[in-house]
Amino acid sequence: MSLSIDRRLRSLLGEDPAHYWEKSANIRLGYWGERAAAQIYFTHELSKVNDRKYEAVVESALSIAEEGLRLEGLIGQKMALLVEEALAPVAAEAKNYEILCVAHAHIDMNWMWSWDETVAVTLDTFRTMLILMEEYPQFKFSQSQAAIYRIVEQHAPDMLEEIRRRVAEGRWEVTASHWVEADKNMPNGESLSRHLLYSKRYLSELFGLEPDSLNLDFEPDTFGHSVNVPEILASGGVKYYYHCRGNEAPALYRWEAPSGRSVIVYREPTWYNDNIQAVLGAYVPAVCAQTGLNTYLNVYGVGDHGGGPTRRDLERITDMQTWPVYPRLRFGTYREYFALAESVAAQLPVVTGEQNFVFTGCYTSQSRIKTANRVGETALYEAELFSAIAAAAEGARYPSASLEEAWRNVLFNQFHDILPGSGVLETREHALGLFQNTLATANANRKLALEKLAASIDTTALSVDIREDSTSEGAGAGYGAKSFRVTQVERGGGNTRIVHIFNPSVFEREESVEIVLWDWTSPVKAMSVKDSGGREMPYQWLDQGRHWYWNHEFTRLLVHVKLPPCGYATYTVSEGEEELKPFMPNDPRIDEEMAYVLENERLRVEFDPVDATVRSMIVKSTGDQLIDPARPAGLFHRIVEDAGKGMTAWWIGRYREVENLHRQVILKKGTWGNVRQSLLYELTFGRSKLKVEVSLDRNSSQLTYEVECDWQEIGTQEAGIPQLNFVWPLAYKSSSYQYDVPFGVIERGPLDLDVPANRFAHAVPEDASEPSILLATSNKYGFRGNDNALTVSLIRSSFDPDPYPEQGSSHKFTLAICTVDPTDRVDNARLIELAVPLQHPPTVLSGKVHPGSRPLDGSFLKRTAGSATISAVKRPEEDSTGESWIVRVYESQGRIAEVKLELFRPVSQAWWVDAHERTVPDDSPVMVHGNEVSFTLPPHSVRSLCVTFD
Repeated sequence: MSLSIDRRLRSLLGEDPAHYWEKSANIRLGYWGERAAAQIYFTHELSKVNDRKYEAVVESALSIAEEGLRLEGLIGQKMALLVEEALAPVAAEAKNYEILCVAHAHIDMNWMWSWDETVAVTLDTFRTMLILMEEYPQFKFSQSQAAIYRIVEQHAPDMLEEIRRRVAEGRWEVTASHWVEADKNMPNGESLSRHLLYSKRYLSELFGLEPDSLNLDFEPDTFGHSVNVPEILASGGVKYYYHCRGNEAPALYRWEAPSGRSVIVYREPTWYNDNIQAVLGAYVPAVCAQTGLNTYLNVYGVGDHGGGPTRRDLERITDMQTWPVYPRLRFGTYREYFALAESVAAQLPVVTGEQNFVFTGCYTSQSRIKTANRVGETALYEAELFSAIAAAAEGARYPSASLEEAWRNVLFNQFHDILPGSGVLETREHALGLFQNTLATANANRKLALEKLAASIDTTALSVDIREDSTSEGAGAGYGAKSFRVTQVERGGGNTRIVHIFNPSVFEREESVEIVLWDWTSPVKAMSVKDSGGREMPYQWLDQGRHWYWNHEFTRLLVHVKLPPCGYATYTVSEGEEELKPFMPNDPRIDEEMAYVLENERLRVEFDPVDATVRSMIVKSTGDQLIDPARPAGLFHRIVEDAGKGMTAWWIGRYREVENLHRQVILKKGTWGNVRQSLLYELTFGRSKLKVEVSLDRNSSQLTYEVECDWQEIGTQEAGIPQLNFVWPLAYKSSSYQYDVPFGVIERGPLDLDVPANRFAHAVPEDASEPSILLATSNKYGFRGNDNALTVSLIRSSFDPDPYPEQGSSHKFTLAICTVDPTDRVDNARLIELAVPLQHPPTVLSGKVHPGSRPLDGSFLKRTAGSATISAVKRPEEDSTGESWIVRVYESQGRIAEVKLELFRPVSQAWWVDAHERTVPDDSPVMVHGNEVSFTLPPHSVRSLCVTFD
């Protein structure tokens, strides 16, 4: 009988009920017919969750409706009342159910339009809501995104006062715990924490709200949700989560992070952009049966481009409250619904793991916006770190306000249509403009802090000759800014230069660093590079001759250095003793075999002399071969994706063509010496060109690809979607792959699908004794681990909504093939550290001779024990003295970590705080012994530590 009723209902409605009501109910059935059909439909669904006990009632009512249609061609008032009379035995139970109608206006930030239009949409929408509130006293409205309230504050302060009044009376619900409705896969964990910090601080001050009342993360349209989101939210006092995409989980569930912390989640069972439709009652019985509540949450309001609830919505709610065999309807808020959800929290199903994947093309589309995000995050980390050090060490001013504004720019660009690259040209232009402002703030404050620290270093023991005719001091103004680096301006002169090199990592680093010598006055021949103890350091020239830069000349030196953790080392560069030799001609006497091999103390890497692919990679200490002879590595491919699926910025299409670009390769040796060996090659395809430098540095286990691509490929519906990717086949079997995600590392099985990672993908060998490969990137997010290979998607020319997203400038990125020792693989923190140098290279600062209180080498912070990663060191928002730090740490291995941190000054006290920097109780005390702080970090946890210096 149920199948017959389903068919008859479908016939009554004329088409799919889920779409019927919007299109033609009032035309075909009219008001009374729609009302009668909706109550029949609801009763039918109610019967299904009650062992079909109301089938006879439904049958009777449906027959009356069908008869009315047969006789009169419609269901009029008389026939509808007869239907309601037939359904009357169910009326009491129907009224046990409630539909809580929560109004919202989904406003996308700069999705298909420019920033000025976003401002207009916001103000127009809010004016509509305020007008409706005047006319409908019962109407309540909820609005997310702190950035939206910032728009009102800046552009319509009088409107803000009206909103404040509505907030105070409880009719305007502020649901924003994040700056925007952000992507949850590509921002790093620190960014997701800053959404909480800055949004709650801003909104609680703007509206006089308790920060703890902002406990909902409203993410209706976000494209997937990373595994540690519940841990991050819980640490910031967020208890509830609303989303639509990312899983097919129950409507109400508890999402548990690997740490064990959780949030209560409502997964929208229909859609987040909806109007009030008679059909909504049909969803109530099944959803309520799952949730254990008699209240169904219905989110309504025109969205994407704002608009919000309409007069028709409010009139329908008012009218539907009178329907006799239908759930009760009322205007409400999310806070009311989640308060009810708390009553059934213990009975909710538990969901674990990431809630992914959807729109996997968004991990690659609009690559310049993604570069801006990665660079912005890393630059702000260093600006805060060194500013906090300079404040505590030298009493320097800590630029809280400007750093917060720069963070807001980064957070805004993490909106789920901006960072994923699913916007138009204007979206990109605005995002990159914000990025320029961000980088100006970050690099200015980073350099000011470093200069303050450099000025405190006692360099009087270093002998430097001063020349009155020197033109070098001040040379290099702005040099390095195009690479997003702190500029290398010269402060010295003569033929001995002082160089301070700063390490932003909390572990010691040994690597090659580029030093720029400005206006060197003597012939460039033999050089001497010495550390603070006078020991000669290996060096080599990066290029021969001198280069001109804004009326100054420079040459580049590559030096192998050792840097203390989170500190600095001082070096001198001067003329060396050149050995006098008799003149000899340069012409060769014999021809030797040309070997395309890069080799250092750790690795021997052999390249194919024809196509420049890697044919052999041997770990010299063990003899392990990391390349399968049948599958050469280091391949660049041009992919053509099928565009038939549409929405090309969002979706990666079926690969319909895979072209190996390693043909007619121009290959030659690059720089060659005792610090670095490199090969240069060029690949040409279509109208595009790749320039690649592959290098192996002294004592390094990492093969580095510096890539510059003049990308001129354009996607169309007919030609498909061009994509550039890089593939590294493995010589060992891998059945799982690890990726770093916000505040952690996740292991996934093989997937022939792009998946998100913050910085790297690691192919886990089935044989635990084997060395393995980790692929790290400077600014890419879309990886594949599949078929015993690691792949990263580099550039793709989607064509809608932006027809030319990748044209206009040269693309630069770095790839690192890191060999992972089996002993390193047992610690995910170590895997993370392998990828750190690509994001946080050392910073070089020119120095001078002056007295100071600090030694030539020094460390400000180092981790001396425990598997933990530091994501932030900053001054507390409420501290104006510079005598305290906030240190954020996380555990990624899944085991208890006993962590010790050593600081440069004695510590008076240390305690745990939450993401809002408020003291929180914790079962694990923080121990202080002089300069050392020690604590226990639970598995997979994120914790924030406040440290106060003596």
